[in-house]
Amino acid sequence: MVTEAILALGGNLGDREQTLESAIGQIADLKSVKLIARSSFYESVALTLGGEDEKAPKFLNCVVKIETKLEPKKLLKKLFEIENAHGRVRLERWGPRTLDIDIIVFGSELVQTKSLQIPHPRAHQRGFVLVPWLEIEPEAVLPGHGKVSKLAEKLRSSVQET
Repeated sequence: MVTEAILALGGNLGDREQTLESAIGQIADLKSVKLIARSSFYESVALTLGGEDEKAPKFLNCVVKIETKLEPKKLLKKLFEIENAHGRVRLERWGPRTLDIDIIVFGSELVQTKSLQIPHPRAHQRGFVLVPWLEIEPEAVLPGHGKVSKLAEKLRSSVQET
């Protein structure tokens, strides 16, 4: 069975654009994955456990739409491998990173495990997810929260297209 999924990518360390381009290429090259669409790049202020940090390096973000035959946990494992290949270090929650890849939605599936929550529990609060997602899927709906176009309205000013 083939499932459509939305993935959000971002990073604020190193050559951000090159890292995102490379990661998108690696996602497209995964067995049982087909890249359907990708957004432009958007820049946003770093979000930490303490809130927005204007002093930290800014994040570069994008969203991709894929079709996959992988189950959510297997896809997540592959995405972690891509993150690790780009030097991802998990020292602190919401800390600086070379690459972060989140599964935002996976078809209409609801997943609630210790390691994976789908839909992503904070996607509705993040302009750096919603604005790029709206670009590639204008009629998108975030389950439990409604139309992405409506959610993105109030968060549009939190990101800048590069």
